[in-house]
Amino acid sequence: MGYNMASLVPSNQAFYGIILGAGSTPVGRATLPVTFGTRDNYRTEYVNFEVAEFETSYHAILGRPSLAKFMVIPNHTYLLLKMPAPKGVLLVYGDLQTSCACEAKNIELSDTLERSRNSVLVAQAAKNLPADKQHIPAKESTSESQLVPAVATKTIVLRDDEPHKTAVIGASLDSA
Repeated sequence: MGYNMASLVPSNQAFYGIILGAGSTPVGRATLPVTFGTRDNYRTEYVNFEVAEFETSYHAILGRPSLAKFMVIPNHTYLLLKMPAPKGVLLVYGDLQTSCACEAKNIELSDTLERSRNSVLVAQAAKNLPADKQHIPAKESTSESQLVPAVATKTIVLRDDEPHKTAVIGASLDSA
């Protein structure tokens, strides 16, 4: 079976969950050989990689199809993969410090991208706002700007011996 690994082939397989709240349509797919093991006991399989244009702390992510192809048994608690090989079981250990650093970087990138997207949306909304609506209202007095509940409420004391402990309930509720 021959594989052309020099170029991307078109792909329309969208995927989600790599960056929080962001989906992606890959720019293409590449099929590459992936090898686990040592010189004496190794396993190689050809894996399809979807190539996406977004920043993450990961360079490649092996999904369920790849893990199934290698017949991997993952143990997420110990960052360990076990898979069969010609001369016995292969053990692939992860690095806890690197994993934590990657996860922290991924969260940081996700937050940065989300803030960036939100800033663009706010700027677009402001640009489309009529000029007469683009002023900041003068500060109102404290009594006028306080929030008013949609339904009438009343404050009740939870314990007679501790009158500072209260709860707010609907005024139509019974206090008993």
